[in-house]
Amino acid sequence: MTAAASLLDGVVVLDVATSAGAHCGRVLADLGADVIKVEPPDGDPGRGAPPFIGGRPGPDRSLPWLALNANKRGVTVDRGTERGRAQWAGLVARADVVVQSDATLAYEDVARANARAVLVTITPYGATGPLAGIPASDLEVTAASGALHLAGEPGRAPVRTTLPQSPFWTGMYAAMGALTALAARALTGRGQHVDVSAQASMATVHPPAIVFWDLLREEHHRLGPYLLGRSIVGARFRNIWPCADGHVSFAIQGGAIGRHTGRSLVAWMRERAFDAPRLSAVDWDAFDNRTLAQADVDALEAEIGPFLLTLTKREFFEGVVARNMLGYPVSDVRDLRADAQLAAREFWRTLPTEEGDLALPGGFAIFDGARPRACRPAPRLGEHNAEVFGAVPA
Repeated sequence: MTAAASLLDGVVVLDVATSAGAHCGRVLADLGADVIKVEPPDGDPGRGAPPFIGGRPGPDRSLPWLALNANKRGVTVDRGTERGRAQWAGLVARADVVVQSDATLAYEDVARANARAVLVTITPYGATGPLAGIPASDLEVTAASGALHLAGEPGRAPVRTTLPQSPFWTGMYAAMGALTALAARALTGRGQHVDVSAQASMATVHPPAIVFWDLLREEHHRLGPYLLGRSIVGARFRNIWPCADGHVSFAIQGGAIGRHTGRSLVAWMRERAFDAPRLSAVDWDAFDNRTLAQADVDALEAEIGPFLLTLTKREFFEGVVARNMLGYPVSDVRDLRADAQLAAREFWRTLPTEEGDLALPGGFAIFDGARPRACRPAPRLGEHNAEVFGAVPA
């Protein structure tokens, strides 16, 4: 990592968390902080989380572990022993941030040992309120946030995503909270307690639903491939469409860019000798999607669907970019790995593993022309004990 990209150079972070906290630590590590993963002598449970490299369980083979703990150093501390307590006290005394995924550490104790330290506590429902201290899985957090209620087909049960999402949303907000607290410390000279609720973090996944309820007392429901909030007469508009090799995101839109997209779609269809009499008859200068009756929407979409089926995701996206239209491919992980834009910006980084190099996402932004890099593989159990504790009383 270049000096220009090491925004948190000199900042020491103790990561005693799992899952969401591990993601928080990874974000801070990518920004240049010295993040020290502190584990018990028998290791963090995350080391055993599937899936594994090559599908075979084993030490240092967990893909979530490798991804969430890249760029960190790792130590083991047995806080049940006198030596371990002394090691822990030494770590806290020089830490800028401590990240935990439960309420084991009290801020008062951390502040007593180091008044400048920021304690980030990540829990399912926050540190206060009637649900404080209640454990919850990703599925429970997603449901409690309301996000799960809106995922899936109308009239059917909600559908969760394949991989847990709440740890990543929560870890992102926790990292932002830590950075905000560090900025405040520059003014006040003291740390503070950042209390992060996974439920509250996941509530932002679908903010329009909350806004519509607050302002209009309008409750949103599962609509499957359809959009919310595009009509004042109750019509629904399709947003996810099948194409030749997967799915794309496209919708009939209003406003200047929506009308431009409509005109461009008609021209594109003509170029490919695709008949669309209803779309061709639209007066795009006066077009207002908000007032269309459902029958009118259905008639227009009946012409759009067959056209999109003739295009691959790549052909569709290249077409909308060339015509400055609204529309996107629905990318899977394979698509992202092969994405030319991400490759051009050198987003992917490789780190060595037992099975060879592993591709990992790089930093999420470029600072002064340099991207924070994944430059250190996830630590082996106790890998940096001697390196770290050489400066900590035993």
